[in-house]
Amino acid sequence: MRHIGLFLEELREGATDVDFFQELMETVDAAEQWGLDGIWLGEIHFLPTRSILCSPLTIAAAIATRTRRMCVGTAVHVTPLRNPLSIAEDVATLDHLSGGRFEFGIGRSGSPRSYNALGVPYEESQGRLMEGLEVMREAWKGKPFNFHGTYYDVDNAVVRPVPLQQPHPPVRIAALNPHSFTRAAELGLHIFVGLRGTDISVLRGHIESYQATWRAAGHRGEGSVYLRIPLYAAATDTEALEESRDTVVYYFRRQSQLARTGTGSGTVTTEERLAQADVLATLPLEHILRERVVIGSPDSLVKRLRELQDQLHLDGVIVEPNPGGGIPLPKMMKSLELLAREIAPALW
Repeated sequence: MRHIGLFLEELREGATDVDFFQELMETVDAAEQWGLDGIWLGEIHFLPTRSILCSPLTIAAAIATRTRRMCVGTAVHVTPLRNPLSIAEDVATLDHLSGGRFEFGIGRSGSPRSYNALGVPYEESQGRLMEGLEVMREAWKGKPFNFHGTYYDVDNAVVRPVPLQQPHPPVRIAALNPHSFTRAAELGLHIFVGLRGTDISVLRGHIESYQATWRAAGHRGEGSVYLRIPLYAAATDTEALEESRDTVVYYFRRQSQLARTGTGSGTVTTEERLAQADVLATLPLEHILRERVVIGSPDSLVKRLRELQDQLHLDGVIVEPNPGGGIPLPKMMKSLELLAREIAPALW
């Protein structure tokens, strides 16, 4: 496993805005001290009951200036909601502030909620995502360029600074459905994958298709796959399960509510969305433990993560340390310390 990082987004139940940012930076400082590989930031708009992490590049800059070793990344920045020239400027600047430690994860989000609020048609999200990436890659060359596409027009623009990393920071894209896996592979893009709406056993087939398409497209090596997964560690398997059971079950019940109340087409039809909501609302704990999360003692988690590494061809894991927001801060920090001191060293 090349990379073990933390995914930060969750708003703890009852936390104020001040509490959220204080805990986030406390977690960053601990991860840096304990030797984890990176911090990855989500992006949520207009849903303050779940998260107030709405400006990931701003937070990434703050993290970059208080750390010296870890990579800082987005997982993901919802780029279709912004002008790609503006994003290109921000990313290049952030790359310098971090000393070349920034990694740029992009995606379009599976929900049209933010698009509706900002007046961007969700049906344009895929086109804007890919076209915007073209614009940014040209912009990062630091030379005058023109671009005329379906959604963006650029006339004789020059973006400076150029990124510190050349030709630009690593780009990784979220893969949500079967077509997105093969499209990413055809384009030679590394991917993030998650388990909020997909079982590990299903994900395996998608990743195999991604790797086969990658090779067929003639790209070097293999496509890099990072898995985002809820993780909780305690001294024993029994303690880990008892301490995390309620919040993990709530985590998936909440995903069901979000799917059920979604508006617009999203990445699935209304019928598919409601069917997914029904599944999430009734997932048995045994299924969650087998297919959606990793919970247990350090020894059990090392064994399970090794299995996932082999089954899913992973070279990175991004841990969600507090799924559902219900794990008390001291217990969450102890779980992360076990991850950093006992689990990660056995996987690197």
